[in-house]
Amino acid sequence: MPKKIEEQKDNPLKKYFRQPKIYLKLPSGGEFYNSNELDMPENNEVPVYPMTAKDELLFKTPDALINGQATVDVIKSCIPNIRNPWSMPSIDMDAVLIAIRLATYGEKMTISVKIPEIGDDKDFEIDLRTLLDSLINANYNSTVFYNDMEIKIRPLNYDEFTKNAMSTFEEQKIYTLVNDKTIPDDKKMKLFSESFMKLTDLTISIVSQSIVSIKVDGKIVSDQKQIKEFMDNVDKQFYQAILDHITNQRDAFSVKPFKGTTTESEQKRGAPKEFDVPITFDQSNFFA
Repeated sequence: MPKKIEEQKDNPLKKYFRQPKIYLKLPSGGEFYNSNELDMPENNEVPVYPMTAKDELLFKTPDALINGQATVDVIKSCIPNIRNPWSMPSIDMDAVLIAIRLATYGEKMTISVKIPEIGDDKDFEIDLRTLLDSLINANYNSTVFYNDMEIKIRPLNYDEFTKNAMSTFEEQKIYTLVNDKTIPDDKKMKLFSESFMKLTDLTISIVSQSIVSIKVDGKIVSDQKQIKEFMDNVDKQFYQAILDHITNQRDAFSVKPFKGTTTESEQKRGAPKEFDVPITFDQSNFFA
C-alpha cells in the first residue's frame, strides 16, 4: 500500500495572504464595547485588511445589505479585532466603512452627482483620508445636565441601529399608499394614523435606549424599564433636550457634505456657483 501523503500543517501560500493596509484609531476610542467584543492593541489602532472577492460579492447581495448581515460579515473579515460588529457603537460605523474602502481601493474616491437646476452629471474626487481624520478627531459627550438631573447617554450599537432603521423604513412605506386609488380614504387614514403612532413610539424608544442612567436626588436610575416609563411620562422639554444632544453627537461622527463647484458655463445655464454634495455610505455604490 502506498504511504498516505501527510497533510501539510502550514499552507505554503500563507505568506501571500492579504496583509493590513492601514491602521485605524476608532472614533469611540474603544469605549462602549464589552471586553470580549473588541481586541484593542496597545497602540489603540486596529489593523484594517483590504476586502476579498467574497467580501465584494456580499455587498452585492440585497437581502444581506438590508438586514445589515453583509456589513457585519465584511467588518469581521477586514477588521477581525472587532469581534462582534453587531455590538459596535454606531459612532464607529462611518470611520470603519471608510477605512475598509481606503484599504481596498486607495485614498481617492470619485462621486458622481447631478448639478442642481441643470441636471448635468458631474464627477468630484474626494480624499478619504481627510474624511477619516475628521471622524477620528471627534469627541463624544456622554453627559447631559437638565435642571437637577445628570443623564448619561451612549450611542446605539449597530444591531440596535439596524433594527430601528428597518422598522422606520417599514412604517414609512405606508406613506406610499397615498396615491393608491384602490384603497378607500378611510382605510388610508387609519393606516397613516397607526403608522404615525408607531414611528412616534419608535423615536421615543430610540431615545430611551440611548440613556444609560439618570442621576437625581443622589440616586442613580439605570433600570431600562424605569427609564422607559419615565420617558413616556416626562414633559416635552426634557425629551427634546435629550433628543437634541443625541442628534448633535451623532452628527459629530457623521461625514458632512462637501461643497461642489460649477464652471462659468454651467452657471450661465442656471447652475449655482456652489452646492452641497452628500457623501452616502450605500454599500452598493460606496464599495463599487
